[in-house]
Order: sequence, then C-alpha cells, then structure tokens
Amino acid sequence: MAQSQSEIRYLNPPTVEVKKKKYCRFKKAGIKYVDYKDAEFLKKFLNEQGKILPRRLTGTSQKFQKKVATAVKRARHLALLPFVTDMFK
Repeated sequence: MAQSQSEIRYLNPPTVEVKKKKYCRFKKAGIKYVDYKDAEFLKKFLNEQGKILPRRLTGTSQKFQKKVATAVKRARHLALLPFVTDMFK
C-alpha cells in the first residue's frame, strides 16, 4: 500500500538553528570613540565588495553604527579604505 500524504520521513532529522544573542561589541568592550585611522578594525564592518554591513548582521547598536559609518567614510576619503573592490578580504 502507498504511504499516506501526511506522513513525511526524513533521512536526517530537520535541524533547528539556535541563534546567538547579538551584542554591541563597542558597549561590551567599553569603546567610546571609533577611530577612522584604524583601517584593520574598520574592515570588520565591511563586506567583500567594500560595503558597510548593516546593524542586523553585525549586532552593533544604532549609536555606534552611525559612528562606524562616519569613520568608514572618513577613512575612504583619506584613501585608507577603498570605495569599491573585488574580493576585499
């Protein structure tokens, strides 16, 4: 006999992802000023194309996301960071 439509069998049980709580690394480390001259630190907030990563991915608070964006833009203007690139990291 054929199996009923409501019965679905998996080879492996479906995994349920447990998301970690996002935190603001600036508040946790007690950083009050985002230095635009520290290009290596600012690279953590950029993707491979050189775009600034959004808050929902980095977990940064709104206050520090604005400061990071300003610092990245200043570093780009001083040629410490590129505006666009292919495979940045």
